[in-house]
Amino acid sequence: MKVNEYVSEFDAFFGKLLDEHPEMVADQRVGWNIWWDHQVDLEAERVARTDAVPTPAYYYH
Repeated sequence: MKVNEYVSEFDAFFGKLLDEHPEMVADQRVGWNIWWDHQVDLEAERVARTDAVPTPAYYYH
């Protein structure tokens, strides 16, 4: 039995766009790496944790 899958107008447009411009995927990956795959400075994180001021037990006092 053959099932016809619904493809929205946006999905069809975007699929065609990516087929015509495959370099867009590489550009997306570069943009993703800027924000999510950055080097973590462990020393800076340690300093931030140890320099933090503890919150009082009753915050609204």
